[in-house]
Amino acid sequence: MNRISRRAICIAAAALVAIPAAAQSVWPTKPVRIVVTFPPGGAPDTLARILAEKWGSLGQPITVDNKPGAGGNIGADFVAKSAADGTTLVVGTVGTHAINASLYDKMPYNNLKDFTPVTFLASTPNLLVVNNTVPAKTVKELIDLAKTKPLTFGSSGSGTSIHLSGELFNTLAGVKMQHIPYRGRAQAIPDLLGGRIDMIFDNMPSALPLVKAGELRAIAVTSAQRSPAAPNVPTIAESGLPGFEATSWFALYAPAGLPRDVQMKINAETLRVMALPDVKEKLATLGLEINTGTPEALMQLTQQETIKWAKVVKESGAKPD
Repeated sequence: MNRISRRAICIAAAALVAIPAAAQSVWPTKPVRIVVTFPPGGAPDTLARILAEKWGSLGQPITVDNKPGAGGNIGADFVAKSAADGTTLVVGTVGTHAINASLYDKMPYNNLKDFTPVTFLASTPNLLVVNNTVPAKTVKELIDLAKTKPLTFGSSGSGTSIHLSGELFNTLAGVKMQHIPYRGRAQAIPDLLGGRIDMIFDNMPSALPLVKAGELRAIAVTSAQRSPAAPNVPTIAESGLPGFEATSWFALYAPAGLPRDVQMKINAETLRVMALPDVKEKLATLGLEINTGTPEALMQLTQQETIKWAKVVKESGAKPD
């Protein structure tokens, strides 16, 4: 074998060896930003920061960028209009990727067409909590109270599941509690603790520590079944409003047009992180149920939830405040 042939074989062999490594390094090749559509402190922010921390071992800077406003539409729209190269992702919520499509007359993005689904992350029931001065201790007592005096419920923004949980409660209970929207739960909770609003249907991870500390009183959870994180708190459905069910969910999306190989690499890395024992333990203590899966499963869920919440918005007459 002459020198040229031997050299060609060596080059070809090196190329073959390099193929798997190149395929595995398709993402991330540049710094990555995970957009959270609400201020720090809530479940979406917690999930984003866990991913950012655990993805740090992939060799690129991973940052979390909080872009709140308009029920999450500002941050989601930013991602929808970003480059589809895997460098800008969003922790979408039931609000940004299902409810807002029917709640707002004019949307800056299409929740089904302008994003590439990556994977479902987690879900949690909302916890109906009241200021300790509110005399009601059960759903029935709360309904009776709402029929005799004006009550208010806060939310982290119009279009969130926190908002729509309250609207659904109004519809099924036949009451009209006033919705008070805030630019994130960090602004709503001080007003709730101070008695300036009466209650909130808050995400379990945010509300449960305040209940355990005795700063707020838990009335019920919004899920169909009781939460393992708060097994002694009844559901709203079993407390007198059968059929009531509303959960907050969080999922990872990229801009539309993301290449399939990048999509699947991000999916695989997300599933790896969410399966880590310390991550599972932390999220369980916060009342977050991990439920990762395929991009196709997330797209199907997004479509189903968009239809479901459009019906709730129509029946409740909910409007962005």
